[in-house]
Amino acid sequence: MGDISSQSKERTSLAVSGNQQTAKPQANERDRHDILGESVASSRAGDRKLRLFIQIPCLNESNTLSQTIKSIPRSIEGVSVAVVVIDDGSTDGTHQVAKQAGADFVVRHKKNLGLASAFRTGIDTCLKLGADLIVNLDGDNQYNAADVPLLIAPILNQTADIVVGDRRPSSNPEFGWAKRCLQRIGSWAISRIHMQAAPDAVSGFRAFSKEAAIKLSVLSSFSYTLETLLQAKVKQLTVAWVVIRTNPSTRPSRLARSIPEFLCRSGFVIIRTYYRQYPLRVFSFGGVALVGGGVIPLIRFLWLYMQGKGDGMVQSLVIGAMLITTGVFTFLIGIVADLIASNRQLVETVLEKVKRMELD
Repeated sequence: MGDISSQSKERTSLAVSGNQQTAKPQANERDRHDILGESVASSRAGDRKLRLFIQIPCLNESNTLSQTIKSIPRSIEGVSVAVVVIDDGSTDGTHQVAKQAGADFVVRHKKNLGLASAFRTGIDTCLKLGADLIVNLDGDNQYNAADVPLLIAPILNQTADIVVGDRRPSSNPEFGWAKRCLQRIGSWAISRIHMQAAPDAVSGFRAFSKEAAIKLSVLSSFSYTLETLLQAKVKQLTVAWVVIRTNPSTRPSRLARSIPEFLCRSGFVIIRTYYRQYPLRVFSFGGVALVGGGVIPLIRFLWLYMQGKGDGMVQSLVIGAMLITTGVFTFLIGIVADLIASNRQLVETVLEKVKRMELD
């Protein structure tokens, strides 16, 4: 049993008890190479099995975590399976339940840092332990873990980098009308931005190839589901969707206290991620709208002035000039933001290389 204690959001210490030792990732050639392809080829050649790590971020899930872990298939052809539980500051003995249920590694946050932070900790831990594939699974037993082989199949076949489990929200009897509306709104927004159908954008049951796990950098403190899909498009990662089964609900969602809060926080994540990736597009649109709005009163003033009726219409001139000036400055801000985004992309490239060096 591995017991990993997280000292802070940024730094996690690893302590393995018993006779089990931390797995060290094997070195691979990575520059512009298909890491998963090399792993699959190696596996088929009989060298070793692919290492699948199933991470379970959870907060106070002692009532359902044991059933979740025990339902995970441990025998998958060509794949070795390990379970990593991330206890995000639970107060109900969740980490003890995880150990008793057979989790291979347990990561503990001393305080609650949020779902996105627990997800990041899980991804980092799985990569350090030598994962070739990573599956994220909720601790409330919402998802049918027996569908893990279906979820990882597109990655094994090298047709996808990320696979998301589709719960079929529109017809799932476990979804109430409010939850269905939320799913439709989120999926519609992601589909429009991602330019690809997203039937269940907020599903937490998803699989990642090693390459995808290295490239993705979740910055949100709320949730990882929407941000990872938006980043996948920018980072040219292929996303696939697989229909999965769900179990009866055991508790209401704790991600947000109310529907309006969930909508606001999810919308903020979408907007923030979008303008961070496409700042020039966003600010240019705003600049054009402002300039266009300023041209209208300016034309009105010029028309009245040419007819000798311009006296007393200076307010149109002032309003038009202010809107046009603001629009121009907005466009200039977009140019600066685009330069900053280019710099951020270089930083992310360096971060990827650092991750690969750490895993060698």
